[in-house]
Amino acid sequence: MQENFQPNPEIARRFEDLHPPFAPQAAVIEANRCLNCFDAPCTAACPTHIDVPRFIKKIASGNLRGSAATILEANVLGASCSRVCPVDVLCQGACVMHRHNEQPIQIGRLQRYAMDFFYNSGSPLPLKVTALRAARIACIGAGPASLACAAELRQHGFPVTILDRLPLPGGLNTYGVAEYKLRSADSLREVELVRSLGVEFQLRNIASEQDFEQLEEEFNILFLGVGLGAMRKLGIPGDNHPKVVDALDFIASYKTGGRISVGNKVVVVGAGNTAIDAANAAKRLGARDVHIIYRREERQISAFEFEYERAKQEGIHFHWNTQPIAVHHDDGHLSSVECVQVRYNQDGTFSKLPFPSFHLECHLLIPAIGQSPLLDLLGKCRGLQLHQGRVVVERATGQTSNPKYFAGGDCVNGGREVVDAVADGKRAALGIVNALQHEDAHA
Repeated sequence: MQENFQPNPEIARRFEDLHPPFAPQAAVIEANRCLNCFDAPCTAACPTHIDVPRFIKKIASGNLRGSAATILEANVLGASCSRVCPVDVLCQGACVMHRHNEQPIQIGRLQRYAMDFFYNSGSPLPLKVTALRAARIACIGAGPASLACAAELRQHGFPVTILDRLPLPGGLNTYGVAEYKLRSADSLREVELVRSLGVEFQLRNIASEQDFEQLEEEFNILFLGVGLGAMRKLGIPGDNHPKVVDALDFIASYKTGGRISVGNKVVVVGAGNTAIDAANAAKRLGARDVHIIYRREERQISAFEFEYERAKQEGIHFHWNTQPIAVHHDDGHLSSVECVQVRYNQDGTFSKLPFPSFHLECHLLIPAIGQSPLLDLLGKCRGLQLHQGRVVVERATGQTSNPKYFAGGDCVNGGREVVDAVADGKRAALGIVNALQHEDAHA
């Protein structure tokens, strides 16, 4: 896999941090606001159950190395999660300060403060078990679930190889998270931390039944952290134009390829968090007018409320009950997207309202209407049970219907947060350890 990623300085200039890091004095003041609750609700609300009062107390006492160690013990991707987690609805949302009508502790920024210190200090992540065990494990996909799984397995002494078809590891953290939340360079820094534990990375495309059969011969256990597939197509006339670019490809293009030209007018289809990330990015890349069209009502928006509010602050225009029906070109150039107004019915269907269609001028059209499951790929795994496109696992262990396979992340949960993928990966790793120990006990 590619080792030397060079970020585009122009992209860094246009995408300033959404939540700037704490200055040292401000971090200590904020840390001292924490009540150090017993049975802290913030820890319970974190999918990886970071001991939040403990790491914050260590910041207050000046022990930043110990604070980072507390975070990493629970979540090896603690740095990226401090930036991208929806803390408003997780740890900070559960903060007891809400009961006193006070601002919650800024847990995400404090976590980032400790993790920035860790990486800037060049401290290694200690390996708990140095002797290698016999079983070999492969993680398919190099996203957060696989990184967390591999790191935990290495801490138990198992050799692990991560396989991915893309040149840069890190999955959506590297390619699909808006740059103002998480820079690709910061995602790759966490990859290097996992690599430092002795995890091997291979550039390898797994696509056929033969590929899986070969992996089953090479490795004792396989972890599926493959995420989801491509963004769904609009399926309307003209949507095959090169200026119709799905949201994830659009985000990846400026994060890792340096795209900085979007035209004056951009239209995004969809109103989830990824759609808003794409719309905000288009604005920061120079678009004068950015529109989001959504076929449901405002109250049915799937993005988090704070993401929606941020988009309005960025100057994004929203069009509710609006559905695209055609993409129009002028001499080969994208010119507009034609839309109609619709009503959402209780039976889940949509009805066209009795109004004429209208055109939104558009130089770049970005569909963001959800990712499709990797049914074709997952169907190549023998004995793997799927339900509604998701891999079925035992919740406590991550084991699939084929005992040789474990799974976690978006291919299991259908597309949730980075921290959920990390929790899945770590849980599966412990399930793998128990399964292999059980095999050894009965060998």
